[in-house]
Amino acid sequence: MNMNTKNKEKAVVVFSGGQDSTTCLLWALKNYKEVIALSFDYGQRHKKELECAKDITDELNVEWHVLDMSLLNQLAPNSLTRTDIEVDKEAPGDGVPNSVVDGRNMLFLTFAAVFAKQRGITDIITGVSQSDFSGYPDCRDVFIKSLNTTLNLAMDYTFCVETPLMWIDKADTWKMADDLGGLELVREKTLTCYNGIMGEGCGTCPSCKLRKHGYNEFLTRYKQ
Repeated sequence: MNMNTKNKEKAVVVFSGGQDSTTCLLWALKNYKEVIALSFDYGQRHKKELECAKDITDELNVEWHVLDMSLLNQLAPNSLTRTDIEVDKEAPGDGVPNSVVDGRNMLFLTFAAVFAKQRGITDIITGVSQSDFSGYPDCRDVFIKSLNTTLNLAMDYTFCVETPLMWIDKADTWKMADDLGGLELVREKTLTCYNGIMGEGCGTCPSCKLRKHGYNEFLTRYKQ
């Protein structure tokens, strides 16, 4: 990732209203003069995240758009797109969690790139992390680099997919939010829970467990 973004003007943030994307939004606001947040409605069971995204962008005075990605719901039935499929409480010992939506980040970043190019924007920011990727193959650095090259070739345009969280864990993601002055915003107003509960969430789904463990580690590592 190229962290030297001070001289860049505009960026599009792939924005879910969750912990990671909100931290990336705060990071983008620190590093770019103009930021646009882009969310996706794909019939997710935790659709309340879109309400959180609107509230957060309103509070931060950020331009916000939502794209209809309902086809993804039809293509990839899993626990995040079907209410009749229970979310795994534990990550499987092998394979990927049943909350993986096949192709989601690939499609989101591709549509974000089309959206960005129409506005003359090259930089796209996403909150994926290889350190805490939880078995999601499309959160890996090799995928991001590959897709970045593909997008450049597909549209004959020089995109730069930025991943501020790629090599840090959840504790350091909390620290980044704290350093950016947004710790309480992230704690109280984001939605990371797969069951659609804002803030600390349900406490039992894998996303909530990862979030809580990261926060506790953040307090131990940096606040004692």
